[in-house]
Amino acid sequence: MSPTVPPPPLAPPRIPRRGRVTTWYRARSLRTRLTFLTAAAVAVAIALSALACWFIVEERMYGVVRSDLETVRVQLAPPSGRDCATTPQAALKNVQSTGLQPPAGGPAPRDTQYVFSGPVPLVCLPPKAAKAIAVEPGDSNVLDLRPGQSVIRDGHYTDGTPAMVRVTWYPSDVPGYPQALVMVATPTKGVEESLNQLAFLLGGVALGGIILAGVAGRLVARSALKPVDQLTDAVEHIARTEEVGTTIPVQGEDEIARLSTSFNSMSTALANSRERQTRLIADAGHELRTPLTSLRTNVDLLIRSDDTGRPLPPATRTKLLGNMKAQMQELTVLIGDLLQLSRPDSPKPVRTLAVVALHELAERAVERAKLRGPGLVFETATAPWYVHADAAALERAVINLLDNAVKYSPPGGTVEVRLDAGVLTVRDHGPGIPQDELPYVFDRFWRSPSSRQLPGSGLGLSIVAQSVREAGGEVSLGPARDGGPGTLATVRLPGGPAPA
Repeated sequence: MSPTVPPPPLAPPRIPRRGRVTTWYRARSLRTRLTFLTAAAVAVAIALSALACWFIVEERMYGVVRSDLETVRVQLAPPSGRDCATTPQAALKNVQSTGLQPPAGGPAPRDTQYVFSGPVPLVCLPPKAAKAIAVEPGDSNVLDLRPGQSVIRDGHYTDGTPAMVRVTWYPSDVPGYPQALVMVATPTKGVEESLNQLAFLLGGVALGGIILAGVAGRLVARSALKPVDQLTDAVEHIARTEEVGTTIPVQGEDEIARLSTSFNSMSTALANSRERQTRLIADAGHELRTPLTSLRTNVDLLIRSDDTGRPLPPATRTKLLGNMKAQMQELTVLIGDLLQLSRPDSPKPVRTLAVVALHELAERAVERAKLRGPGLVFETATAPWYVHADAAALERAVINLLDNAVKYSPPGGTVEVRLDAGVLTVRDHGPGIPQDELPYVFDRFWRSPSSRQLPGSGLGLSIVAQSVREAGGEVSLGPARDGGPGTLATVRLPGGPAPA
């Protein structure tokens, strides 16, 4: 058996070029990306503008040369053996051999030569010609046009100098040469040099513009992202110190200002939530301390009596156990109220909304209230009304209203319960609530100074307000409308006289 050869190690995956660029871009800071985008946008704009400018200038300059050639008037000159030859180069040598000096400064603004077509093509130059125009095979295609028509093309002189050439054909009366091509050329070297200089100039301007755009983009990014830096500092400060409620200044009405405003609102809401949570814990601890202390005292008394061998009298022991049971019930109710009120500060549980017969719910609540106030008179008048709500939460709210009326009603007093067109009213004939205390009646753990000696935790009306709001209604508490003694509680709930 041959030894097993381990497979070669796998090469790391090759990142595509686009992926590398994207990874690099995303790894940069927001300020760097904004600067890069600004410089790139300006660079593209400058490059497109420079290209458009160069092409426009090129078209205009060559258009001037072309227009100049189109307006040239030429005359057909008869061939001369002294100035003619079979090629432009030879014809130029013949002209130069005459001893006549060409015009100073190189090629004339327009150079002319004649090409006679016959058994032997003949190229003729005018006297003192400084340049000869290169003849191309395609020039003979002009013969397919009408006499006097011309074609303008890009060409060059025999020495390689670029030029623009106009080719026109005329009938010839020279024996043996029935047709003649008249070629007129204008050198374009100066145009090309000017275009090259313009390209160099536009490139320098574009490069300078890109550099300035990068610097300006950096400054703009720094100025535009200054609120974001402040927001980041505030968030880091909150994360480091847990001091919610920190805000940042808001300037303007742009997106950054909206973000800053939203952050300030969120920070303020968090601060208020923490304050409510702290207050709830403090108030709950204060309210729980009383029943727990009483329970501990009663339990200690029972344990001490058993340890010392001196049992309590049966009546005293029964009274202590009754007190302990009442305190346990009060503690149970208080804990239930706390759980009910903790829902706004925590994720709300999934609850089932159903059609609730409010009139039946109110009648059941009145029956329970009669057990708690046996000496009171209840006057009830309810009309059918159906609402969409959580039946258990809404029933507890109505019971709390009736319990509040029972607690503050004098012995033998009357409690009036009315339900008409979705408006539920509960009126007692107790001492009422002072006007300056009405704004606080629905606060958690708030209790009137005049009723601190009565049982209760100050959470009942808070639960009423929360349950009614969740059902889409509103609740208010105030003095009786007829000016008499007592308090009137009003609950308005949307619904209808028939199930919907």
